[in-house]
Amino acid sequence: MSNNTYIYLLVAALTIFAIRALPLTLIQKEIKNRFIRSFLYYVPYVTLSVMTFPAIISATSSWISGTVAFVTAVIVAWIDGNLFKVALSSCIAVYAVEAFFL
Repeated sequence: MSNNTYIYLLVAALTIFAIRALPLTLIQKEIKNRFIRSFLYYVPYVTLSVMTFPAIISATSSWISGTVAFVTAVIVAWIDGNLFKVALSSCIAVYAVEAFFL
């Protein structure tokens, strides 16, 4: 497997280049379709969510405390929306669950 390191790097580089260069070369006109525009608008949010959610659950010593932190963050964000309060309440929730219940 270590003999093919350069091949793996070449395939990875070509894949990344293709993903970034093909839309620039193939789509030259303005996109007027409402569905595609709304889809492209939400892609960064979905990508961030997909990368963040598993990290929230697995960042603690137990998936239970991670889930409690996630639920706490959603509730506090829904009520207040202040990022500092959301982060602080999630940290307190993890600490409380791991200190008293696990």
